[in-house]
Amino acid sequence: MWRRFRRDRSGVVAACVVLFFFAVALFAPVISRLYGKDPYTRYGHEREGLLNEFEYPVKPNGGIDGEFWFGLEPGQGRDVFTQLIFGIRTSLGIAVAVTVLAVLTAIVIGVSAGYLGGKADYLLNRLIDLLMAFPNQLFFVAFMPIVAALFVDPAEETPAYIRVVSVILVLWFLGWMTLARILRGVTLSLRDREFVEAAKVSGASPWWIIRRELLPNLVTPILVQATIMLPTFVTTAAALSFLGVGIMEPTPDWGRMFARGAEVYQSDLTYMFFPAGAMVIFIVAFNLLGDSVRDAFDPRGQR
Repeated sequence: MWRRFRRDRSGVVAACVVLFFFAVALFAPVISRLYGKDPYTRYGHEREGLLNEFEYPVKPNGGIDGEFWFGLEPGQGRDVFTQLIFGIRTSLGIAVAVTVLAVLTAIVIGVSAGYLGGKADYLLNRLIDLLMAFPNQLFFVAFMPIVAALFVDPAEETPAYIRVVSVILVLWFLGWMTLARILRGVTLSLRDREFVEAAKVSGASPWWIIRRELLPNLVTPILVQATIMLPTFVTTAAALSFLGVGIMEPTPDWGRMFARGAEVYQSDLTYMFFPAGAMVIFIVAFNLLGDSVRDAFDPRGQR
């Protein structure tokens, strides 16, 4: 698989791009310290000559210069570069957490339903059908305030970490069913194979069979589906912030930057360019990586 993947140039390039984004997210505090600015300070308000009377950058192209590499945020006067790298950190952190939780949940429920069969399979399948019937986008928007209210009194201001936890819980709740159904189908096709029957005859426990015989044969669908799920969770979390029910001020976030850009694009199109360009590059690279991983695991498939 690794040899086939290395021969796929688009996959290797996409993997390098994805690793670059994760490195930026991981080392955002270090980059900010070396850069000499942070995403919270309102430089445009603290120093004269950076924003005009309408609170837009005085310099052309959104205030881009040698000091502010990506310019200044209209209205707030914050540095766009540090806003972006910390926004990537927030969005990727949420997406990775949701993906890990969704994959683990799908493995437990999907493999259990496929291997146990009978009433367990029937009940777990009905649970999956019920959750898949929910309108995802409407559920995300409607239940975010409810989930946040479980942790904090609605009359009080919700801390940033509570909002992050709420976004993770909401996205995870309806994010695992597709993979669970895929794993159930694959497990159904594997449980009657000779190597599984041999393990049963030898007296192996169901847990041993699932861990040693089934899970190694489920690596391919798990990895391929995970590469599809993660960018989906990135865009969904950004959409929640854009709609005002996700991450809120002053926490840097991709979706919140889109929301701000939508307010000021007529007067400052440059501000929208950087978060939009970064997200497009990341999503395209991750989708190409997913295609390459799938082709590497299944050489018989044709892209």
